[in-house]
Amino acid sequence: MPRVCAVIMAGGVGTRFWPRSREKSPKQFLEIIGKKTMIQTTVERLDKFVRIQDIFVVTNKVQQSLVKKQIPELPEENIIIEPVGRNTAPCIGLAAMHVMKLDPNAVMVVLPSDHLIQKVDEFQRVLGVAVETAYKSSSLLTIGITPTHPETGYGYIQMFDEKGDHNPYFDKGVLKVKTFAEKPNLATAEKFLKSGDFLWNSGMFVWRADAILNQMHICLPDMFAELVKIQQVLGTPQYQSTLDKVYGLIRGISIDYGVMEKADVVYVIPGDFGWNDVGSWREVLKVSGKDDNGNSITGKVISRDAKNCLVYSPDKLVAVIGAEDLVIINSEDAILVCKTNRSQDVKEIADYLRRKQMNEYL
Repeated sequence: MPRVCAVIMAGGVGTRFWPRSREKSPKQFLEIIGKKTMIQTTVERLDKFVRIQDIFVVTNKVQQSLVKKQIPELPEENIIIEPVGRNTAPCIGLAAMHVMKLDPNAVMVVLPSDHLIQKVDEFQRVLGVAVETAYKSSSLLTIGITPTHPETGYGYIQMFDEKGDHNPYFDKGVLKVKTFAEKPNLATAEKFLKSGDFLWNSGMFVWRADAILNQMHICLPDMFAELVKIQQVLGTPQYQSTLDKVYGLIRGISIDYGVMEKADVVYVIPGDFGWNDVGSWREVLKVSGKDDNGNSITGKVISRDAKNCLVYSPDKLVAVIGAEDLVIINSEDAILVCKTNRSQDVKEIADYLRRKQMNEYL
């Protein structure tokens, strides 16, 4: 088997989790589900699959100290600092060059830092199939999630679910990708679910480092040309200045738009391992333990006749009476109250604070 390296993307701000998630302590570094932070559980579920010295975390300068504190066993040189966020394609390209320097034949497992996965054994089994396929081919693989309902908050992947189409890996559960689809409206999502050949796009990828760089060369030649300048100075005193200069020039684009939708050979493996992207407070309520009235309560809370509420208040007493379907988040300097079905809109509050330059709340 090849050397497997994991790349954990951990540079986001998590604005949908305001007011708990802030620029200096974003979602992935918080205890959102359980007693450990999300990035700690992401690293933990790779145990016995990827060695800690082969795990890379891509983040920013502000969050670098959080990575060191929360994952002290991670080698410091495996923390890759982006000067500025440029979306997932540059992030992955930069990480691929670090992996190539470590081992030119390595397979990369690219993961978000803030997802929930409940069935770790099945997750590792799927990754094992993906790693074997990636190593034997120059193809790009993604993990698709078997949908359970017509979700409008996820992108979708349409697959060829029948043997054929020159797919030598079909018998291993690896399917060719037909197309990627944007986040749909409800009617379209219902059609996707009914068709049976669409999966949720999880944002998890597996490929050889040389394969993704080759596809970036083809699909994103301008970006690749700039990233090569970084590769040429890895491990030298010129690295930081070159990195800063390149990131000042390249444009931001996601790996989906930039590469996956354009590449010739892309495979998907359906996964069913208790996945949730935990993308909003509503999703937190779904996956949290609840009382007999459907409430998830943390902290100093008195509830009377409350139903289906998420309440978080570790330091200040909060009383909730007769409320239904509410999210109530009490942080040190701000309180959020919203309907659970509006929790995706919390991002707009963070955007508003940024426009008004109310940075003390960000």
